[in-house]
Amino acid sequence: MMPKSPFRSLFLFSLLHTPTAATPKSPLLPLVVNTWGGPFTAATDAAYVALTLKSSVLSAVQFGCATCENNQCDGTVGFGGSPDENCETTLDAMLMDGMTMKTGAVAGLRRIKEAVGVARAVLEYTKHSLLVGDLATQFAVENGFSEQDLTTEESRKKCEDWKKGGCQSNYRINVQPDPGLACGPYTPLPSDVRNGQDWDGQGSHDTISMVAIDTYGNMAAGTSTNGASYKVPGRVGDGPIVGSGSYVDGDVGGCGATGDGDIMMRFLPCYQAVENLRRGMSPTEAAEDAVKRMVRKYPNVSSGIVVVNNKGEHGAAGSGWTFTYAFRGGNMQATEVVTVPPIAVDNVLGDI
Repeated sequence: MMPKSPFRSLFLFSLLHTPTAATPKSPLLPLVVNTWGGPFTAATDAAYVALTLKSSVLSAVQFGCATCENNQCDGTVGFGGSPDENCETTLDAMLMDGMTMKTGAVAGLRRIKEAVGVARAVLEYTKHSLLVGDLATQFAVENGFSEQDLTTEESRKKCEDWKKGGCQSNYRINVQPDPGLACGPYTPLPSDVRNGQDWDGQGSHDTISMVAIDTYGNMAAGTSTNGASYKVPGRVGDGPIVGSGSYVDGDVGGCGATGDGDIMMRFLPCYQAVENLRRGMSPTEAAEDAVKRMVRKYPNVSSGIVVVNNKGEHGAAGSGWTFTYAFRGGNMQATEVVTVPPIAVDNVLGDI
């Protein structure tokens, strides 16, 4: 349910407002693409229908991501999923306007279900791009959103079972007691006995990242996630980071990403993919190049990148798992899901 706020009026207006622009650029439009199939296709359909009802493209992306938040897609989006070490669910979300390049995002959002809605409020009602934590919650309340517990019985039990199992797996390194054997509280190891461990490929999760184009060629992108399960409280992943979780430039195209966020945000893969489009690559080539840049440094990284150019042509690449993405465009009567096998790591490393 949308909050009772000025933002609600804006949202309803945008659903009815038809942007002023020229002839449609492509018979593939309008188009929605997003990470993952399965339960995530409900988001594809929601955004696509919003576009056919003359929603603004930004509102369509918001509506699609909000659908996954409400549906708790795969337990990795929205309330009641991916508890942190303290058994609390926090949310990250972002929206980006491909025409103005304006963004609004929240990270570590507490006690507010409508994360992508708050991100929209940041975009519409501030000159900022990112608000975090309890102060993002305060901003949300000031803009008409209601506080509520994001923990469910399922997420509470999941976290309690994790603690009973010795807090395995977790994201701690170079601490004592041994994080592979025991829960905290932890203290840092002396520098002369640290093992230099960084990333072992564990902990990847699903995120909805979406790109949409309306019939006039206007573009927007967005991301929503509840982060990595059992993360260190306060952790922010790639989802709300511009150029990492998603990115869009209406002159060129857009990108959505999912995977091992702590690694992926070091590479800004969506920014890279869109720049690859600008250099003349196809969407598939652009995605593959962005993934290979990460694999060369981190062969075990789990990643998925979906890319669409401003004509509505799309492609994807992934590593570490079999990635899927969903799309619906033109006069399609149903969403389709594309399966993307992982890039062969040996071939990538052999190119170095």
